[in-house]
Amino acid sequence: MTKAFLTSFFFVISYISFAQNSDISIFITDSETNEPLLGATVYFEELEKGAVTNFDGIATFTEIPNGNQTIKISYVGFKTIETTIEIGTKKVFSFKLESGGNELDEVVIQSSRSTRTVRKIPTRIEFIGAEELSEKAVMNPTNISMVLRESTGIQMQQTSLSSGNTNIRIQGLDGRYTQLLRDGFPLYGGFSSGLSILQIPPLDLKQFEIIKGSSSTLYGGGAIAGLINMVSKTPDEEPALDIMLTQTQALGSTANVFYSKRNDKFGVSLYGSGHYQKAYDPEDDGFSNLPKTTSISFNPKFFYYPSEKTTFWFGLNGTYDDRIGGDITKIESGENGIHQYTEENVSKRLSSQAVYETQIDSVSSLNIKNSISFFDRELTIPDFTFDGKQTNTFTEINYQKSANKTDWIFGANLYTSDFDENDNATLQRDQTDITYGAFVNNIYDISDNWILETGLRADYNTDFGFFPLPRVSLLYKNDSGFSSRIGGGLGYKIPDIFTEEAEFINFRNVLGIDKSSLNAERSYGVNLDFNYQTRLFETVGFSINQLFYVTAINDALLLNSTDNGFFQFENATDEILSKGAETNIKFTYKDFRWFLNYALIDTRLNYLAGNPQKPLTAKHNAGSVLMYESEKWRIGYETFYTGKQFLSNGTETTDFITMGFVAMRNFKWGTTFVNFENFTDRRQSRFSPLVLPPHDNPEFPEIYAPTDGFIFSVGVIIKPFGNEDDD
Repeated sequence: MTKAFLTSFFFVISYISFAQNSDISIFITDSETNEPLLGATVYFEELEKGAVTNFDGIATFTEIPNGNQTIKISYVGFKTIETTIEIGTKKVFSFKLESGGNELDEVVIQSSRSTRTVRKIPTRIEFIGAEELSEKAVMNPTNISMVLRESTGIQMQQTSLSSGNTNIRIQGLDGRYTQLLRDGFPLYGGFSSGLSILQIPPLDLKQFEIIKGSSSTLYGGGAIAGLINMVSKTPDEEPALDIMLTQTQALGSTANVFYSKRNDKFGVSLYGSGHYQKAYDPEDDGFSNLPKTTSISFNPKFFYYPSEKTTFWFGLNGTYDDRIGGDITKIESGENGIHQYTEENVSKRLSSQAVYETQIDSVSSLNIKNSISFFDRELTIPDFTFDGKQTNTFTEINYQKSANKTDWIFGANLYTSDFDENDNATLQRDQTDITYGAFVNNIYDISDNWILETGLRADYNTDFGFFPLPRVSLLYKNDSGFSSRIGGGLGYKIPDIFTEEAEFINFRNVLGIDKSSLNAERSYGVNLDFNYQTRLFETVGFSINQLFYVTAINDALLLNSTDNGFFQFENATDEILSKGAETNIKFTYKDFRWFLNYALIDTRLNYLAGNPQKPLTAKHNAGSVLMYESEKWRIGYETFYTGKQFLSNGTETTDFITMGFVAMRNFKWGTTFVNFENFTDRRQSRFSPLVLPPHDNPEFPEIYAPTDGFIFSVGVIIKPFGNEDDD
């Protein structure tokens, strides 16, 4: 009562005072509590004048001309108001903001398998929204590697100089321990994993959801290090058409087209992408750093809405990708003398997704989904070809029910994987796996401040047996901007031959999986994080997230040489232990945002003498991103530090810093952009050779730094239906 009285008193005094001069006052309160809002932004668009409300919820302006003026009022977690006020005899204006703006806390995360927002989910989930995705698409329109590379604690590990094959590492763990999902479907693992990241264009994606640490309880085997769920754009009643054209100085050309539209009963989204890259050799050493690439992708989806409560959609993903790298002379002119070495990957991908979801009543829903994924790849190097096809299927049914304080989800699924190597191959490494799963997950509001999440999955693999996978997470939050989460769970991974070590040697002389002598990999992990957000000096927003984690893997799959020149898989005699910390800090001031991050990654191979650090894993990583974003401009400057690493032979590498700059200008018809990626031209060849002699049969050292160096790109995004970001 006292605060309300003082606020009202101040408001009346302000009104009397401002009536005597040309100044005006904007008074902002919460529509539910009527409390003043500290830190709300008030902006006069035509005058380009802005101010932030003080402790009493008031923003003051001077020299505002009489007449109609358009103002925009925004505040974190509240709906933005844009309206017109008349300046004249009235000098004080009051507005009430309603909660539910499109800020992070209001985003519904699909990978959590619930309909809760980020703020109310005990599982720690990192979110990358449409705005940041559009910036990363400008930096690299051909694939999603840029989105992932600049996320704290995530490393993109290139395994081949000639083909560019790249795996994702979360918190120092190999790519096979991360599950890549698209709209909840596991489409990109197994045989295709080394090329998957290079074959997923970003333009038709609206958000990324990243869960670090064991997530096998939610999505089954393979999510030991975590999972990444890529969520596709869906059609709205207003049509959308984006045409994106990009050209680089490294002779790469890319075109992306996305269209979507829906009516009462039907909807459609259509996406197509084409990319051509000429073989690129910035060192002039005669070998390509970027392979000659021809890639075409398409992704049509069709939606049917029989009622307001039911949706059925069906989609296809198709990719043809031909990339050849190695000796530039052979690529351009054919084999000639010592010019003999190339590595060529020709791959074809086709997958289908079908989803039926219906709201049974106000508190329960039913979802049925199925996908079939086919991947065909032929890898050719001199005197050797690895050729095979893999077909995966995934079927799931789940039932969700929400009550006043608790959410339940029950489900069952079937996952099959069948790899068939070419019958002419000397080593037949065919493998078929079938896994049945059932799961239950519960989120319970203990109180306004405490939320508990528990889950249990039971998977049965026909060759490796039964896997019980419990998990638990606890969230504490309060109204002062502080929250904390702690959680942990178990995980597992069925062995297959598609590891980074096997990819590095092009699967040559690699023996198949002996299911009778190998165990499935098993893991346990725990995450603890702390979050705090507030405002500094009334005008500066501040938030910090501090994460601590530990993940251990038992029976890790190793590739060891034999006495007769072959390589066979064995289980490690001790665990891989990855522990560390991640720090993310954000400052905001008007149209400026500054992100700072640091990752400590300490991944130890305890099965080796001395428990050495895992090769090609930098222990220290840091980054800084400064962004300016207005209605017309987006300008960003990035700096990233990668610490020293160890190679497999124990050699310590150098640390290095990369920098980037991007500028985007919005118009009513679309956007133009320029991007300077790695403009200081840091690349591995400046520190150590990328290719070792002899020229006709070269050796390729391990890759620990960028190989392509500075890349300059320029492009345009054409929006025939108008650009929403233009004022």
